[in-house]
Amino acid sequence: MSDKKLISVVTPCYNEELNVEELYSQVKAVFADLPQYRYEHIFIDNASTDSTVAVLKKLATVDYNVKIIVNIKNFGHIRSPYYGLQQAHGDAVVLMASDLQDPPATIKEFLQKWEEGSSIVVGVKNKSEENAIMFAIRKVYYNLIKKISDVEQIKNFTGFGLYDQKFIAVLRTLKDPYPYFRGLITELGFNRAEVSYFQPARKRGKTSNNFYSLYDLAMLGFVNHSKIPLRLASFIGFGMSVISFIVGIVYLIYKLLFWDRFEAGLAPLSIGIFFFSSIQLFFIGILGEYIGAIYTQVRERPLVIERERVNF
Repeated sequence: MSDKKLISVVTPCYNEELNVEELYSQVKAVFADLPQYRYEHIFIDNASTDSTVAVLKKLATVDYNVKIIVNIKNFGHIRSPYYGLQQAHGDAVVLMASDLQDPPATIKEFLQKWEEGSSIVVGVKNKSEENAIMFAIRKVYYNLIKKISDVEQIKNFTGFGLYDQKFIAVLRTLKDPYPYFRGLITELGFNRAEVSYFQPARKRGKTSNNFYSLYDLAMLGFVNHSKIPLRLASFIGFGMSVISFIVGIVYLIYKLLFWDRFEAGLAPLSIGIFFFSSIQLFFIGILGEYIGAIYTQVRERPLVIERERVNF
């Protein structure tokens, strides 16, 4: 057996028939310049409806470094990549997306930092060619979750990075069916290095992320790493009750002083009812997110169910 270190590259994919072959070629070219390492490229497909799996199987027949896991159904963009990481047994594991927005050339910098002693090396995008509005929204989210989170959060980090096998081994012991992987990086306490990179725009194909999937990921981050939304309900409820009491006293005094002329009217009453109703609904929704997270945990469903494997 070779004494070269094995590097596992894990790539989650869903309907990426236009990108996976070029990504494979670029990763292969990177490791051609790194003869001191062996590598395997694990693609975990989330039940694509296009020809992604066929393209991958064609690559796997000519290159045994290519390994494929095909899920029996689409288990979502949170569970599938996390499961793929757990199936990698290289000395270090690189997680990267299949849309070519995570530049494979950065792997060399990851490996350098890893060899210098960092157990985790995360890719932080300092610039991006994505839509300016979306980039601004993401920036607001990163700043917000960093301020309210119980643990440190890494801004502009999407999961692209290198993870030592010791870290991956710890992930296998966690019984979390719906994990917030980005938060686990800092929560588990492994020493970490950061590498900045420029994120290019998607050149081919259409992203499978939509508003709901992005909202789901954002709420998962809040629920898993912050109790502040729950405590805000108590603080705001107490504050609004004090304000309501003061307003009530003011209205009573005005009515006593100007009994014949002062009329409260229906407008303040209607506005107050709708305002307090909206506050209640908002925090019922927040409470529902936490209850939903607990419900997901106690059911202990598997992360994914596989349909087949190739080259394992």
